Amino acid sequence: MSKINNSLTVLALQKFKQNFWGVFSLGIIVCIGLISIFAYLFAPDASKNANQMHLSIHSKSPGFEVEMLTIPSGIESRQSFFSELFFGKLNTDTEIPIASYKVKDNILYYEEYASDGLNGLDKQIKVSQFPNSDYKSHIATRTFSFGTDKYGRDYLSRILIGSRISFFIGFVAVFISLFVGLIMGSLAGYYGGKIDAFIMWIINITWSIPTLLLVIAITLALGKGFWQVFIAVGLTMWVEVARVVRGQIISAKEMQYVTAARALGYNDYRIITKHILPNIFGPLIVISAANFAAAILIESGLSFLGIGAQPPMASWGAMIKDHYNYIILGKPYLALIPGICIMFLVMAFMLVGNALRDAFDVKT
Repeated sequence: MSKINNSLTVLALQKFKQNFWGVFSLGIIVCIGLISIFAYLFAPDASKNANQMHLSIHSKSPGFEVEMLTIPSGIESRQSFFSELFFGKLNTDTEIPIASYKVKDNILYYEEYASDGLNGLDKQIKVSQFPNSDYKSHIATRTFSFGTDKYGRDYLSRILIGSRISFFIGFVAVFISLFVGLIMGSLAGYYGGKIDAFIMWIINITWSIPTLLLVIAITLALGKGFWQVFIAVGLTMWVEVARVVRGQIISAKEMQYVTAARALGYNDYRIITKHILPNIFGPLIVISAANFAAAILIESGLSFLGIGAQPPMASWGAMIKDHYNYIILGKPYLALIPGICIMFLVMAFMLVGNALRDAFDVKT
């Protein structure tokens, strides 16, 4: 006869599985996570940061097609497989959008692409400059599924690679907030007295400063950059974790299992880490899911203000900043596409947080 496991974790997991929107949102988060990790496998432009610029085809509509001529540079770039997979390909070749081409006397004549019905420049290149004189393999029709941005870069590739910052900032920020919040909240809740009063004084001061203003101050102190933004966002989100941990430990330290642990002679570190914290894990998961969503929004706001991830690094917030004026210029999709991506990712984390909150409330 099999034993039925009625632990709170199993009950919470069963309840979470019954929440359709929670499971669906978790699936979206997993898909976006996989895309962000292997973005260069899915991106049509696999160059570093998808930064291949073609100013002649800037701000083109989704589905735009053009013939692309690739002129080899002759420079060999040595790059490992993992470097190319996770950081993009070091592309030294020159890509030129062309309107037409012809070959005569071993010379390739081509007309560069020009917008608005204008005629592009006529140029020529020797066929011998191509490996084995195979020029045909270096001319291909390129389709831009999401169109191009104002610099002529493939917008779909920028969206895919930009998901990395928006997605991973949640992990880094939540890790930092949990690390700091658990330490501060545990000390305040378990020991109380002057230690509690001092930590609460720090928490109240930090809480009184507007989050975005504090993040901006930390970012300016650490400098503009990729990791600086991650650290700055994480250092502003620990307050909520500390308050929750403090309240939970104040309630839990009077329980009988804590009294029994003290009677057995266990030290305070073991009582907090081995006995109390595992029993308040549920609320921490819920607040972590909410902090994921908050971190994504804060990073997007920082990138929009120009103090987040710096060009040419792709970021959804920076993409909105670069193209928000296109909303009134007849091409709103350039700002709406990254905005919708942010909305879906934040909504997914919020729905997962709500589902986890309901799942861990097993008494109901």
